[in-house]
Amino acid sequence: MKVRQYGAIAAASALALSLAACGDSASNGGSGGGGGDFKIGIKFDQPGLGLKEGSSYTGLDVDVATYVAKELGHDAKDIQWVQAPSAQRETLISTGQVKMVVATYSITDERKQKVSFAGPYFIAGQDLLVRNDETTITGPETLTGKRLCSVKGSTSAQKVKDKYPGVQLQEFGTYSECVAALVSKGVDALTTDNTILAGYAAQDQYKGKLKVVGKTFSEERYGIGLKKGDKATCEKVNTAIAKMISSGEWQKAVDKNLGPAGFKVDSATNPPKQDACS
Repeated sequence: MKVRQYGAIAAASALALSLAACGDSASNGGSGGGGGDFKIGIKFDQPGLGLKEGSSYTGLDVDVATYVAKELGHDAKDIQWVQAPSAQRETLISTGQVKMVVATYSITDERKQKVSFAGPYFIAGQDLLVRNDETTITGPETLTGKRLCSVKGSTSAQKVKDKYPGVQLQEFGTYSECVAALVSKGVDALTTDNTILAGYAAQDQYKGKLKVVGKTFSEERYGIGLKKGDKATCEKVNTAIAKMISSGEWQKAVDKNLGPAGFKVDSATNPPKQDACS
């Protein structure tokens, strides 16, 4: 009887530990790969920008983060990638769960109240993704009465709320959920940065099914999020970004990650000049 009791207790303990681990992963956005202790927050579900496939991490944000980390003295093996959903980015930084966030993180005055930004390292624009046979949605002004998907905590969602109140906005946790809803006709369009949308449209499973409208209606300045007030690190990161641009490595990363999606980089704004750190 005692043997059975001990076995039951051990099984219950194992289950409790397993559930606790799951709880931790959900609360901090989920730990990724790399055995190092230099933790960087990225997106895990954005093709061409930040994408996790098995133990592999690819995208422009990943390449920029890796380059910057190396300039700060950390090899690729030192990096641990951490999932950084839009709504959790400020928390991950302020609580020290990551050293920096490189996750299509638009620099805004509101966010500057909570974190510091280095950069920008890229400038994108908000656009719309629709099904390939969609003809009535040609820009944000045609969204009245339409079901539009975006992500909680994103600047894209807030802009739609502020400027287009006639839209039926649905906010999900990730853009990949929005894409699935768009394909299944649960929503009529998805809005976020044109870089992100182009990546989804170019994925094999969506080729011929989705298209980017191609009418941007914002300027999204991607920055690297740092702990509030860390001016010293900000200046080092800015120096690293400038070096990446001047060396030609930035262009190589852009071509490699955004080129396959047929994305056309706006040469009037890219490569960008970095803001002064404060």
